[in-house]
Amino acid sequence: MSARAKHQNRGKVFLVGAGPGAPDLITIRGADVLSRADVVIYDHLVSPELIRLAPPKAELIYAGKQGGAGKGIEQSELNAMLIERARMGRVVIRLKGGDPFIFGRGGEEAEALARANVRFEVIPGVTSAIAGPAFAGIPLTHREHGSFVAFVTGHEDESKGARSTVPWDELVAAARGRGTIVILMATARMRATLDRIRAAGLPAKTPAVAVQWATTAAQKTVSATLATLADESARAGIGAPAVIVVGECAGLREHLKWVERTPLFGRTVVVTRSRETASQFATALRRLGAEVVEFPTIETVAPRSYAALDRAIARLSPSARDSFDWIIFTSATGVESFVERLKSRGRDIRELGRASIAAIGPATAARLADYGLRAAAVPDEYRAERIIPAIGIKRIRGKRFLIARAEVAREALPEILRDKGAKEVEVAPAYRTVKPKGAQIERMRELIASGAIDLVTFTSSSTVTNFCDLIGASGKGVKAAAIGPITAATATERGFEVVVKPRKYTIAALTEAIAEYFSPAGAET
Repeated sequence: MSARAKHQNRGKVFLVGAGPGAPDLITIRGADVLSRADVVIYDHLVSPELIRLAPPKAELIYAGKQGGAGKGIEQSELNAMLIERARMGRVVIRLKGGDPFIFGRGGEEAEALARANVRFEVIPGVTSAIAGPAFAGIPLTHREHGSFVAFVTGHEDESKGARSTVPWDELVAAARGRGTIVILMATARMRATLDRIRAAGLPAKTPAVAVQWATTAAQKTVSATLATLADESARAGIGAPAVIVVGECAGLREHLKWVERTPLFGRTVVVTRSRETASQFATALRRLGAEVVEFPTIETVAPRSYAALDRAIARLSPSARDSFDWIIFTSATGVESFVERLKSRGRDIRELGRASIAAIGPATAARLADYGLRAAAVPDEYRAERIIPAIGIKRIRGKRFLIARAEVAREALPEILRDKGAKEVEVAPAYRTVKPKGAQIERMRELIASGAIDLVTFTSSSTVTNFCDLIGASGKGVKAAAIGPITAATATERGFEVVVKPRKYTIAALTEAIAEYFSPAGAET
């Protein structure tokens, strides 16, 4: 085999179902191949949050159009694009809303790849035909209300003389005997489609439901009957993309509409933490029903110089006369960076010797515990000034302190320690935070301008200032949640309306406070 042929054989196309809208409904396998992509070609209905799973250097190509409107790539051109990039030896992800083989052109794309002898794989996705009803609280089958389900499209226009390819008479006959009809792509012709079903013999009083933007914060659901759904949907402004469900099972929604009962249903919350630390927070918010937009405003990188930290590490020895009495960590990132540098210098954690350890915050203490290190002092509040009573004045006077922290940080802690009689306070940068590259700035500006954001969350002053710097505007008119008083003060100074301030300065407490704020008793009316 020639070198060129071997190179081409490395290329492969993955036809991946992105799911119905919520980014966490993609399959584990779909997320895995997306994280290894060289090229991502995605449709309009794919969540922007999923695109962030692709490597930073991946080529991103927007291919979709919305509801037949707008400019999109023609199918023949798209097929050629898939083939060309695969033959260049690239891993190509064709990211399609829902499932690649249901009511889309995934089958045509697979045929084109097969004819071109290009390797491909199909990764199924959760289709809106199933997810829409599920998130509206509608079981598609039920022993008492529906023993079968049919999925059809409703965009055909029979008034132009075209014969319908949908066997409505047969479907309606079956639905009368306890069945469910799920209709996709029918909003433009909703009234005509529902009238066609009635004409085929399904009673006008049959329960019917329309679900728009299912699984997202914009989800809107209208419950009615076969005779009234078109009018009720028009009054509610239901448009594409939407799923229509007709049948007795649709009548169960009033008892089973679970998603509307989640604390953060319909809320869009922005998480500004770094990509490395945002996942747990975002997951907690999604579990409460929120649509989370991850917009990292800080990125952790190495300090400009390790000289101060290396000098400090060299002094860490039980026998050294000038070894430190205390090591203070101000963040979990500081712990990670310190330990990584310690290992890179060929040193051992046991060499911390007699030094006691202080951690500002439970998350920092927990990260220390991961390395078998116990914090001897943890303040009752997540702020530097509270470390003094946690350690105690008597254990500060005449002692040597090492503070492993970010390169740029508040000077309050070193100054207070010196003021309280510390013999030495050495500040050693273990990392620095910078504005991340590749931030989806235009998308964030559009979300703010459209009023789509319910809350922006901040976990440090730097996340506030970087957020404003990135979007090029103040926080005027935007509600915010701040993890502590210092962060809240910075957010207020930059124009945000800080409406959430947890009693404890932890991510868990912040999540709980956000849920309380949006609860019927806590939210603004």
